Amino acid sequence: MTGDPIFQDGVDWGDVALMGFKVLLAFVFLLVATMFMVWFERKVNADMTNRIGPNVAGPWGLLQTLADGIKFFFKEDLRPANSDPLVFRLAPYIAAVTAFLSFAVVPVGGVFRDTAGRTGTVTLFGKETYLQVADPPMGVLFLLAMSSVAVYGIMLAGWSSGSKYPLIGSVRASAQAISYEAALGMAVVVVVILAGSLSTHDIVAGQSGGLRTWFLVSSGFVPFIVFLIAATAELNRPPFDLVEAEQELVGGFHTEYSSIRFALFFLAEFMNVITMSAIMVTLFFGGPAGPIFFGLEWLWPSLWFFGKVLVFLFIFVWFRATLPRLRYDQLMHLGWKLLIPLILVWLLFISLKELRATNDWPWYSLVIATVVGAGLITTLMSAALRAGDRAYERELEDS
Repeated sequence: MTGDPIFQDGVDWGDVALMGFKVLLAFVFLLVATMFMVWFERKVNADMTNRIGPNVAGPWGLLQTLADGIKFFFKEDLRPANSDPLVFRLAPYIAAVTAFLSFAVVPVGGVFRDTAGRTGTVTLFGKETYLQVADPPMGVLFLLAMSSVAVYGIMLAGWSSGSKYPLIGSVRASAQAISYEAALGMAVVVVVILAGSLSTHDIVAGQSGGLRTWFLVSSGFVPFIVFLIAATAELNRPPFDLVEAEQELVGGFHTEYSSIRFALFFLAEFMNVITMSAIMVTLFFGGPAGPIFFGLEWLWPSLWFFGKVLVFLFIFVWFRATLPRLRYDQLMHLGWKLLIPLILVWLLFISLKELRATNDWPWYSLVIATVVGAGLITTLMSAALRAGDRAYERELEDS
């Protein structure tokens, strides 16, 4: 079930206790990091828009998120009369739990360049282990599955509320997820081809040789750009926050939620930003792999990891403060007419490139196959999109 070294010689109570400790540590870290992420976004966004931001609750407003959380606990918990009781209560937990489960397979530390052969391992309580909660052999598939299941929290919240505005928000969420999940998944497939493994630990180990071995470079930058755009849409972050557009949907899918259940959606949104940033660092930027300058070799990898994650958190806030919200037709066109054809062609190119390297094909065969494949993909996508446009025009004429 896992590649963690603590399970190589069987499982005892000490191994179970160590796993429980790692689960608790990851959970506490995510909760604290989410609190600081809310503060960080407010302060950076305020600076970018020439405002002050939180500055009353604690030094530099650091306790503002804690004050907001306490307030949510004591607010009245409302449930609409027309809502589905079970699904209405379940939806926020789906959104929050999937964010934590995705982070559980991300390596956050460990020395990946060690002459003693301890690739990516650390010593905790006398046991060699990975600094991640779990390392399943299908870790990348697990990440994609959790990303897909997270959308159900939004969809079920909108459907179960018994109100039209949340329902519209949930319908938008399903369409947006279908549009961008395909592009995001194919960008991940490029990394899997280069790494030769679905394990997140192996993916990081494959990038431990320095900057040139990062999959950001070896994949040609395009998969990372596609992944970043698709991830922003998956997170419902600006400029793709049409699921909770206040101007036309009041509050979107969570309009009818209050108190702790609304806080769970709030928590899940910012936790997902941290988790998705960690996934991007793992897939394209070497994860915790990095140079160790002097002493404390166990600390430097985690510092590199959190430093890289912080850069992406800043980028997401930068997007929010800079980019205007897209129209819904622009959202769909970007996903279907640009990102999916682009990543399909690039996936074809990377696959043929790896086949050429293993089979010693001539270079011109790679060029010819890529051009033919790109032409075929473009033709088929254009035909499908034109057919959809004609069907839409017929429906408008009939109505």
